[in-house]
Amino acid sequence: MHIAIAGNIGSGKSTLTKMLAKHYGWEARYEAVTDNPYLEDYYRDIHRWSFNLEVYFLKERFRDLLDIKHAKHTVVQDRTIFEGVYVFMANNKAMGNLSDRDYETYMELFEQMVAVVSYPDLMIYLRASVPHLVGNIQKRGRDYEQTMQLDYLENLNRRYDDFIFNKYKGRVMVIDKDPLDFQNNPKDFAQIVDRIDQTLFGLFPDILP
Repeated sequence: MHIAIAGNIGSGKSTLTKMLAKHYGWEARYEAVTDNPYLEDYYRDIHRWSFNLEVYFLKERFRDLLDIKHAKHTVVQDRTIFEGVYVFMANNKAMGNLSDRDYETYMELFEQMVAVVSYPDLMIYLRASVPHLVGNIQKRGRDYEQTMQLDYLENLNRRYDDFIFNKYKGRVMVIDKDPLDFQNNPKDFAQIVDRIDQTLFGLFPDILP
């Protein structure tokens, strides 16, 4: 089984991925951030490095999907190839950071990749406001994220909602992240686990809020 955690920068995806992996005994797959050779350059000069960064993420996520496809156990994944394309790549294109030529090349590559993989069994979308995201970004203190513009996060939030509610065809659970502190409050984490259990193993499907 393949469980995906979706959400904007600072929404808590990696934390929830780690906690769910521990709780259920699932394998955790994380987004390539620490060892990403383009990330710091990207935040210094988004226009110059957008294509390089997006292609790097695309090939990493596709490799993960191929591994997950053949896994005999459940994998919980921090961010998917789908939001990488329909949220981050689309946002970079709209901001003028990619030429039409680069965008078309990227989308052709993506379409060839997704022809051989499947949607996750469940995508969990951590929906968070921009102030909540900013607070988390400041707390974790990654230098290259501290100069991130508010309108960049706002644009990503709008694209996430559009992706989840209008474009994505797989099974989704939406979690309103702002009132929750699942990392430090066991009741909040238990609430999420109960919803996952109900959705994956219960009699009734989860209902979007």
